[in-house]
Amino acid sequence: MIDLIDCAEEHRWLLLEWRNSDRVAPFMYDRDPIAAEVHDRWYTELLTRERRRGWVVTMDDKPVGAGFLSDHRAEHRRAEFGLYLADEATRGKGVGTAALYLLCEHAFTVMGLHKLCCEAFSFNEAAIAMYQKVGFGEEGVLRDHFLREGNWVHVHQLAMFENSWEGRRAALSPKLKKRGLIS
Repeated sequence: MIDLIDCAEEHRWLLLEWRNSDRVAPFMYDRDPIAAEVHDRWYTELLTRERRRGWVVTMDDKPVGAGFLSDHRAEHRRAEFGLYLADEATRGKGVGTAALYLLCEHAFTVMGLHKLCCEAFSFNEAAIAMYQKVGFGEEGVLRDHFLREGNWVHVHQLAMFENSWEGRRAALSPKLKKRGLIS
């Protein structure tokens, strides 16, 4: 079973380990190792800022990744999300889809958002495919937007709107429940 649990003090250094891991760092904007004091400041803000929220993704009560809502603009009913799985054993099992489903459910149902946005590097084809499977549509591509190891990389911008979520939720929920991924 996949769940999202609120980030808490007990997760502070686990998230640093994940953010610096070979499984997560290649998909982040800054690939340089994150120093403990930089992470410490970031995590403190995660726990205290109103416009940011974080969860640890668990699979059968074991921490396997993290999800975040940031830049929450209540007046515009909009936020951005980030999601990663740090445990290699979760890949290809629907864990990311279930975690994103739960994140969307919170964003649209609990927070009442109108729009949820994300970005992904063009080489992160698995994430882009998952986002689209859940119902995110491409809003644009920022061409040659990021220089990574001497190569220009496109950044895909995707979004989902509240009026799309109801239909996607109705289609995804029975499938994820049947697979035992959500309750």
